[in-house]
Amino acid sequence: MRYGFAIDQRTCIGCHACTVACKTEHEIPVGQFRTWVKYVDKGTFPSTTREFSVMRCNHCTDAPCTKICPTNALFTREDGIVDFDRDSCIGCKSCMQACPYDAIYIDAESNTAAKCNFCAHRVDSGMEPACVVVCPTHSIWVGDLDDPESGISKLINSEPTAVRAPEQGTGPNVFYLGADRATLDPLAAPADESYIYADPDPQRAATAGELPGDPSTGARTTLNTAHPRPWGWRVTTYLWTKGVGAGAMALAALARFVGIDLGALGTIAAPVLGLLGTLTTAVLLIWDLKRPERFLYILTRPNPRSWLFLGALALAAFAGVCALWLGAELLRITGALDAADAAVTMDVLAWPVIPAAAMAAGYTAFLFGQAQGRNLWQSPLLFWHLLVQAMMVGAGALLALGGASSDGATRQLLGTTLVLATAVHVLMLLLEYRGRHSGANAATAAHMVTHGRYARTFWLGSVGLAGFAALLALPGIAALLLISGVLVQIALLAYESVFVRAGQDVPLS
Repeated sequence: MRYGFAIDQRTCIGCHACTVACKTEHEIPVGQFRTWVKYVDKGTFPSTTREFSVMRCNHCTDAPCTKICPTNALFTREDGIVDFDRDSCIGCKSCMQACPYDAIYIDAESNTAAKCNFCAHRVDSGMEPACVVVCPTHSIWVGDLDDPESGISKLINSEPTAVRAPEQGTGPNVFYLGADRATLDPLAAPADESYIYADPDPQRAATAGELPGDPSTGARTTLNTAHPRPWGWRVTTYLWTKGVGAGAMALAALARFVGIDLGALGTIAAPVLGLLGTLTTAVLLIWDLKRPERFLYILTRPNPRSWLFLGALALAAFAGVCALWLGAELLRITGALDAADAAVTMDVLAWPVIPAAAMAAGYTAFLFGQAQGRNLWQSPLLFWHLLVQAMMVGAGALLALGGASSDGATRQLLGTTLVLATAVHVLMLLLEYRGRHSGANAATAAHMVTHGRYARTFWLGSVGLAGFAALLALPGIAALLLISGVLVQIALLAYESVFVRAGQDVPLS
């Protein structure tokens, strides 16, 4: 059994009865919607037309929201309905990033994720969803898509249909009959300067001018719901904090492999940076939850497919090896462990430090990969780019903490790492943003970065400042190395801010 919707836009009159019935049935807070009607106007007055499209969760066959949810709060029932359990939700908002249809929101009253759940309670009682019952023109069909004799199967098998964002490969189970392309493709109809009943939300208004649109029809959205960015500066900062800690520890381990004694930088500063970076990352992530008091649900109700859960394990493992490394040095200082045994302990720990640091820095690539609604984040280079960034800011942090004025071998190792990692970082930026992109969504976001609202920050703050830092570090002069170490931190923060925001700026509905 596989429940689905068919929405006949040929008969829909845009009356919003489905929206009102849904809000009443589920007691949805004012300003939030599980189903809504989008208006798109085309042409120039007096030769204008208005198209309608009913928007909602697509109850995907391969639902990305269920994969990324760290606590199994979103799940697919045996009948194909994608439902949610608000008692398990921690409000991480990752499901909002995974959904390619803008169908999920954070309920203003419960601070947990919510969306259309097919009126599962009504279905279980043998009734149809509220929106189906109230529709005056029978424009909403519902039933078992796997049953060839069901009304919905006969309808979609006998008429041309379309689905939203088919390129995402999620297997959406909401089919549209007679829907205009501009209503289903959010890039084809940017938000108008004003809606017919209100002003567009600030997010849509700010990005409307950056969307490609359809110049032949002049299609523009004249009614839609608000969809602000789910993730903000805390996620931007966490990408930096864990990168600094992972990069510093990786360098301390690599120094032992090549026989360079970093002194206190390697035995104390690096593991302290690793622990502080991990702790700060954890604080930022918990702070960003809408239900922070439930953060332990990640460990007590885990979804082993979610990279939020797997990332938590990666951070814990990394913190563990950092603590052991620092503990060995503290035991040596207090005399509880002789110098030779402490050195052997660190030599042994250097092996697990490398993969632990790599996963702490790079697991976000897999998490962002599960955020299927944000195509800019789907780059196959992201994991490797995060490792390069970690080495860049890790070396910079150690230089700023004393490495710039250390002995020649230490200064050369850290300075060379900073220069090479920064150069590779800039090269990867140029390859990523000046190259071709897999789809219109990613291409639009990349254009915002290189030529649109983020261009100045990207070229001056990310590329330019990072390149300048690398050039400063080339002579190996202590004062310049110190400055370079600080500048790369600023450059990475500038880039992560652009990367996180631009990925969320392209509308999905």
